[in-house]
Amino acid sequence: MAVIHEINTLVWLSELSGRYGRPVTLGDVPGEVWDSVALPGVDTVWLMGVWQRSPAGREIALRDEGLRAAFREALPDVTDADIAGSPYCVRGYVVDASLGGPEGLAAARTQLAARGLRLILDYVPNHVAPDHPWLTSSPERLVRGTADDLARAPADFIEAGGKVYARGRDPYFPPWPDVVQLNAFSDALREATVDTLVSIGDQADGVRCDMAMLLMNDIFGKTWGDRAGTAPAEDFWPYVIPRVRARHPDLLFVAEAYWDLEGALRQQGFDHCYDKRLYDRLLHESAGSVRDHLGADLAHQRGLVRFLENHDEPRAAATLPGDRGRAAAVAVATLPGATLWHEGQFEGRRVRLPVFLSRRPEEPVDEPLRDFYGRLLPVAAAVRRGDWRLLTPTGRPDNDTHRDLLAWTWTHADARHLVVVNDSDRPARARLPLPWDDLRGRVCRATDLLTGEVYDRDGDELADCGLFVSLGGWGYHVLKW
Repeated sequence: MAVIHEINTLVWLSELSGRYGRPVTLGDVPGEVWDSVALPGVDTVWLMGVWQRSPAGREIALRDEGLRAAFREALPDVTDADIAGSPYCVRGYVVDASLGGPEGLAAARTQLAARGLRLILDYVPNHVAPDHPWLTSSPERLVRGTADDLARAPADFIEAGGKVYARGRDPYFPPWPDVVQLNAFSDALREATVDTLVSIGDQADGVRCDMAMLLMNDIFGKTWGDRAGTAPAEDFWPYVIPRVRARHPDLLFVAEAYWDLEGALRQQGFDHCYDKRLYDRLLHESAGSVRDHLGADLAHQRGLVRFLENHDEPRAAATLPGDRGRAAAVAVATLPGATLWHEGQFEGRRVRLPVFLSRRPEEPVDEPLRDFYGRLLPVAAAVRRGDWRLLTPTGRPDNDTHRDLLAWTWTHADARHLVVVNDSDRPARARLPLPWDDLRGRVCRATDLLTGEVYDRDGDELADCGLFVSLGGWGYHVLKW
């Protein structure tokens, strides 16, 4: 169960350069900085945005007033020098020279490995930059348009090298202005995707595939229709992933996935897929909705990536402030599956920075929140071992607050843990049936690993009635028995 720490590489190195008074690239990050990246429980670092960004894509971004408005909202004093272009508008899968180039990445990977950390990098399967070499060398890998298309819908098409191409998109939003659409039905693209991912596998231990569901045959066909041509008999990822794994058997495949397609993508070969549904339920729905979600098959859950924020979502400190955010963090940190933490989340950053920018605003550190995460991460690492079981809280007919509690156990040969989270702003009480059959005839002691509080309970009562729990709004326990 991977625990991933996402780092915005360009911004991170820029801030390190300011701190150390010299240019810092991936190849010469000081050792004490790598030590600080190796957080307790974290086993994987995602260096987001290391590939060559597109000068042509940057020029489009500079002219796009909608993007510039978003830049100003996040960074009021933004200048053109702060706009680096999108890391998802890739001109080439070579580490940008300004970040240290391939040699710098290799040095960074060595430093991470020395601290027991794996490295994952991005891959963008759906689109490329408008100045990517394929537009001139391999047009058959892209979705084409006509001069009439360009004249009729200039926001949907782009001309490059005397040819017209479709701009990249997903089916529910307007096209992205700075990228060109790849053709998932193209045999030539599929072969090139394998080659690119093998190259990434030479440089990293895993790959995070951006918007991975867009390449699935049915999604792609509905999005592009006749422009894509005939769908191959084999879907995109079942073609690509086994061929990459033939060269890199242990390469970790992580899918950014939406629209409840996580299970389908797992079946197509991905190790982990984003659990956007859990994120949405924690933000917008009831504890019962969360509990229903967690009742899914355990093998499926182990393949999900739990998160409260990432570079595409608002900052958790803004959407889940205070105790509510702590309660949600306890939940995602102690569930089965992979966990994704985002650089700045532990310090309480509230501004979601557009990935186009190389500088972010200064924000005060939330020291109590940083202290909380400093305790939570090692606790979560200790808890998530052995067998996981979701519990169903029970309560009295005249008090329905038990429905607000989320609870589960982890049982290992040498440790037992119980996690309880009040997913509401009101006090809640419940009885929790514990799954252990050796409680009778003794006093059972539980220690809350986050607070140090100790509770002694009669084992016969625990066996007959369950554990009585009473928590204030957004309260939580992580108990070791």
